[in-house]
Amino acid sequence: MGGTAPALEVTDLTAGYGPVHALRQVSLTVPAGEVVTVLGANGAGKSTLLRAVSRTLRFHGGAVVSGTVSRDGRPLDGLPPDRVVAAGVSQVPEGRQVFARMSVEDNLRAGALGSRGGRAARAASLRRVHELFPVLAERARQPAGLLSGGEQQMLAVGRALMASPGLLLLDEPSLGLAPLMAARIADAVREINSQGTAVLLVEQNAALALRLASRAYVLEVGEVTLSGPAAELAASDEVRRRYLGVVDEDAAADAARAQATHPVLSRWEETR
Repeated sequence: MGGTAPALEVTDLTAGYGPVHALRQVSLTVPAGEVVTVLGANGAGKSTLLRAVSRTLRFHGGAVVSGTVSRDGRPLDGLPPDRVVAAGVSQVPEGRQVFARMSVEDNLRAGALGSRGGRAARAASLRRVHELFPVLAERARQPAGLLSGGEQQMLAVGRALMASPGLLLLDEPSLGLAPLMAARIADAVREINSQGTAVLLVEQNAALALRLASRAYVLEVGEVTLSGPAAELAASDEVRRRYLGVVDEDAAADAARAQATHPVLSRWEETR
């Protein structure tokens, strides 16, 4: 059966830091034009996965041991990070990591380094970023370090978009943000995807991630333990219990009835 090559294909990827394998034979697919999310607890290997795709793992003391990573059917294995950007893959790192002393405008210009387009393409990318995040146009001359946390996250996403990626890697974009700002970032991800950019989203806010994604994978201690359509995983009792904070409704009702019938005293009072 013919069709468009996946935006990303990861096959049997094993990677880690020294003797420790943070990922073990991980396979996943990001179809062209879709949002795919990876869920998992701290230490599950989510950030390692994104670094392995963007070829930045060695900057963190790690290395890919085996497996393949392909973008639009072309292997990324062995490419330096700037060539990965040129191949249409941009990463937004966890914690934003903007250049605090540089202006907002210069941060965005830095994002275009390594991209394939010329001056006209960079100008078009900048217009796109300003349309998506108007505050970045308003604060163009301001040092990035003076932006709020949410504005810095917008800048980090905008910086990645300056290379006009076909695939955007997002590492914990809602981390540390107030709910309203997290929702604004989620709206931006939807808009970016609607414009044709595929997204691989790593996110601890599972409820938010599953609303954004069409497909989801669960990583546990470096291995994929669950995968499928995001709606199916959102309805899974296991996912609801472990990642959405939802317990079995019948058990919860039984516990509530028991407490009403036999209330537990918060403290004992002495009687004299």
